[in-house]
Amino acid sequence: MWRAALSLLAASLALSLARPQLRPLSSEMIDHINKLNTTWKAGHNFKNADYSYVKKLCGTWLKGPKLPIMVQYAGNVKLPDEFDPRDQWPNCPTLKEIRDQGSCGSCWAFGATEAMSDRICIHSNGKVSVDISAQDLLTCCDECGMGCNGGYPTAAWDFWTKEGLVSGGLYDSHIGCRPYTIAPCEHHVNGSRPPCTGEGGDTPECVHSCESGYTPGYTADKHYGKTAYNVLSEEREIQLELYKNGPAEGAFTVYEDFLLYKSGVYQHVSGSALGGHAIKVMGWGVEDGVPYWLCANSWNTDWGDNGKSEKNLHCGLALFFFCSSSILSVLLDQHTF
Repeated sequence: MWRAALSLLAASLALSLARPQLRPLSSEMIDHINKLNTTWKAGHNFKNADYSYVKKLCGTWLKGPKLPIMVQYAGNVKLPDEFDPRDQWPNCPTLKEIRDQGSCGSCWAFGATEAMSDRICIHSNGKVSVDISAQDLLTCCDECGMGCNGGYPTAAWDFWTKEGLVSGGLYDSHIGCRPYTIAPCEHHVNGSRPPCTGEGGDTPECVHSCESGYTPGYTADKHYGKTAYNVLSEEREIQLELYKNGPAEGAFTVYEDFLLYKSGVYQHVSGSALGGHAIKVMGWGVEDGVPYWLCANSWNTDWGDNGKSEKNLHCGLALFFFCSSSILSVLLDQHTF
């Protein structure tokens, strides 16, 4: 028995020694990833950023409060090979938005409010289009966690059903009751935004009032979810939910190579774990024979694939299922009208 254990330990040690120890965010790691010729290409993001700052962007706590499991009973529904909600619901402009969390670990709030905004429009048949305020969720949900220092996505959806959330657009947009107050910063190589320096752990104050000139008032502006639930981390269950009800929130463990994602279907191939991260899961598809989830990140439009204005992240099915089944699952809700 001990000889078998010793052999297994030796094999594991040999495998770890065979993997190159590459400096995060470095050109060497980019070259290593691209030489592997897997399903995606790497390039420089966060080139001049401090490594400790980048880790703080991963602000999702992956072991949070539990939500009820929603099981889909729709065995006769024929799902397409590819699904993009922007084509399915073209009259919902929030589906095309890419937000920027700035120097704050607020991805847990962004993934939630982005999907909430989409679902309000979808379930009103395009009659109601509103940006649900990430600022309101980030600053006022005490049970969600520690604001810019991290939070629980499950608690965010539960908070929406119980306390409601007001409207609020992007930084300096003056759209809605409580727009985001943390400025976008230069996550990337070179650009016009100021450098990302971090919030120093400071979360903006919870204010139960709208910005000057906005009507109606704070309480009257609130939107509420009907129910909050998880979906089984099975491919068809997640696809059915996205197909019927629109985008959802998903979370996974970020590894160092994810920071260098540029194009293709991402899968972890290099680097250590950084922490939990939340994104908006939109749809699915197949690229060069590889199935993927279509996702939207909250690191502005020039993160990833050559600065396209409608940035998409293609996340490998196997990777996302593994993360969701062992960590969080996909989070969703519906708006009450």
